[in-house]
Order: sequence, then C-alpha cells, then structure tokens
Amino acid sequence: MQKILKIAQREFVETAKTKTFILGLVMGPVIIIAIIFFTSLASDGKTGARPPVNVLITDLSSQVFAEGDNSTFHDYNKSNPNRQIQISKLAAGPDPNAAAEEGKDSLRKGRCHAYVVLDEGIVQNEGKIRIYTYKPKPREIDIIGTVRYLLREAVRNQRYEAQNLSAELVNKLQDVQIEQIEVGPDDTDRVQSQADTGAKFMIPFAFMFLVYLGMVGTGQHLISSVIEEKGSRIIEVLLSAVSPFELMAGKIVGLAGVGLAIVGVWAAVAYVMAAWHDVSIEITAELMLYLVVYYILGFLLFSSFFAGAGSICNTIKETQGLMMPIMMVVIVPMISWWKLVQNPDGTLARALSFVPPLTSMVMVLRISAGSDIWIGEILGSIALLAATVVLAMWAAAKVFRTGILMYGKRPALREVFRWLREG
Repeated sequence: MQKILKIAQREFVETAKTKTFILGLVMGPVIIIAIIFFTSLASDGKTGARPPVNVLITDLSSQVFAEGDNSTFHDYNKSNPNRQIQISKLAAGPDPNAAAEEGKDSLRKGRCHAYVVLDEGIVQNEGKIRIYTYKPKPREIDIIGTVRYLLREAVRNQRYEAQNLSAELVNKLQDVQIEQIEVGPDDTDRVQSQADTGAKFMIPFAFMFLVYLGMVGTGQHLISSVIEEKGSRIIEVLLSAVSPFELMAGKIVGLAGVGLAIVGVWAAVAYVMAAWHDVSIEITAELMLYLVVYYILGFLLFSSFFAGAGSICNTIKETQGLMMPIMMVVIVPMISWWKLVQNPDGTLARALSFVPPLTSMVMVLRISAGSDIWIGEILGSIALLAATVVLAMWAAAKVFRTGILMYGKRPALREVFRWLREG
C-alpha cells in the first residue's frame, strides 16, 4: 500500500506541476467566464454600433406603410440607436410583377438587405408577407428575424385600427404579469427570476458535466502518462521497484486526486458565477456525497479502461481506435440530458442508470434533478458499478502486466483476450 501511495503522490505532482495542466485548469474557467461576460454585453446591446440594415418595401395594401414610415419601425429605431433599420418604399405601379423584379434586382446589386412585399389583402388576413433576401451574411440573420417580428406587429396594429381597436388597449389586455415565488423553510419567500428558473434546470447537467469532466478528461492524462513512460523506458525502471499492479493502482489513485482538484475548481467557479448573478442554487450535503461516490467509482472504471488501453499501445493515435466505442457510449447522456431531466424516473433514465459506463453520469443527473429515487435503486446502482470496477481493474491489471513491457506492433484483441484467460 505504501508503494501505491508513493506512486500516486508522484503521479499527482508530475501532472499538477506541468505548465499545460495549470494553464488548462486556469484558462478553462476563465474562458467560460469571458463567454458569459461577452454574451451579457451582447444581450444588453453594448457591442457597439452596427451598420444600418436597408429594407425595401412594396406595400400592395397601401395601408401598412401608407405614410412611407411605420410607427412600429420608428419606435424600434428610437429604442435601438445602434441597430437601425432603414425603410424605403418601392411603389407597385401598374405592374406589381415588374416592381417585384426591380426589388429583387436591388437585392442582387446590394442596394438593400431585404425586399418585402405585403399582399393587397394582408390587413384583412387574406394575404401574406414575402421577405426576399440574397446571399444573406451570417451577421444579418438575426436582424432579418427582427424585421419579420416588426412586420408582423405593424400588420397587427393596422388590423386593430381597421376594427376600431386601440393597439395600446389590446397590448394592455394581453399583458399579464406573472410572479413566481419560492417559499422558504423559515417563512422567507423569494421571487424567482427567469435566471433562477433556468439555473435550476441546468444544475443537473452541470453536475453530470463535472462527473464527465473528471472521469474522461483526467483519464486522458493517464493514457498520456503510461505511453510517455513506456516510450522513454522509464516504466522499466519503475517496475524494478514496484509490481505492475502497484504501478497501475498508484497512477489511478494519483490522477483521481487530480480529477477531484479539477472538479473542485470548476464547481467553485460555477458557484461564484451563480452568486455573482444572484442566482439561487440549493446544494445539499446528500447530493455532494453522491457526487463524490459516483465520481470516484466512475473514475476508477474509466481509468481501468484507459490504463489497459495505454499499456498495449505505443502512441496516442493507436489508443483512439480502442477508446472510440467507449466515448461514443458516454456521449449518450450528454445528448439526451434534456429528456432525462424532464423525466428522471422514466424507463430510459432507469435503464441507463444500470449501464455501468453511464451509471455515474445518469445517477448524478437524476439525483440532482430532484427525483425521489428509491434508496434501493441508488444502492443497487452503486453495487453494480462497484462490482464492474473490480472486474475492470482485474482485467486491466492482467493486460497492464503483460502489455506494459511490449514494444513494436500493437497486439491484436485476440491476443489480449488470451492474456486474460491465462491470467
């Protein structure tokens, strides 16, 4: 045991002191914070002025844009001085088709960003609005959506006026104020904002991502460490002092500590960011306990896979083919988390909970989603995962013992299975 701990200490120090690890540990949260910061700036319209968007309009109804400008677009431009939409009219004349061709030609020549045709009966709900664009640039896609919204509002206001209804009165009747209040355990009520609601929905994904980051992200370091030491023949020196199992176990324990450090840093950053945006997050001691248990078991399972794969390969490229099936399986919870959070007690969620490579991620997701999971189901998943870890570590140790001293061509899977049978 003492030798395993010494190997673990060495592995932790050698990994944690590298510049790339420190840079990655620091830059990851910094990049996320920067993304959130600049996204908030963009949503507040503080990204600077954007060139005006020119919209050419042919109003066949002669009602919506009868005055040339429209109050809906005027109010928008007044509220958004850095995101102007300039309206210009193209008269239909005796031949609307000719006007349409002229508008399309203006598009092709870059005189406008969009050409709009309003049908004659649009106010009577007997026509439609046609928006023509020509090779729109990605930066123009969002503003075209704004134009669609403003055109819809302009036509609605004209319909209200045709029915002798006040647009202000209709908007007032449609406006319903809703306040969501969370009742506290000590008679303290807290008004829930949209950010609070969104954060509560994202918490399960955040916990699952932490488990994924610790298991898979740190496991890559294990492969790199094994292959690097194998290629430089340092592994032979180490094996003169410790057994193959002690070497493998030490590396796994050391990198487990690295993984916990990474998860801790990311969790701390997430908590600080939530507090900065005044988002209420409720994290219980029970949830943290399950997070640690499932993380450790999941890490041991994946580290066994990575250790076995690293021992029989000579380059990182060779390991990609072996690990691809496992990585494809792990992606399943990442792409289906939305459905799993909505129905954490459903058949799919329960079935995935008992697939060992996915158990850690899915169970953490379900528990953090607030599901009242039967304690027997939790203990059963932990027992199954623990048994799988023991089996995986036994198999990895047999492969590691033989493969770590083999060089040259990578052994075939048939030969690897023979090592297991002989072991």
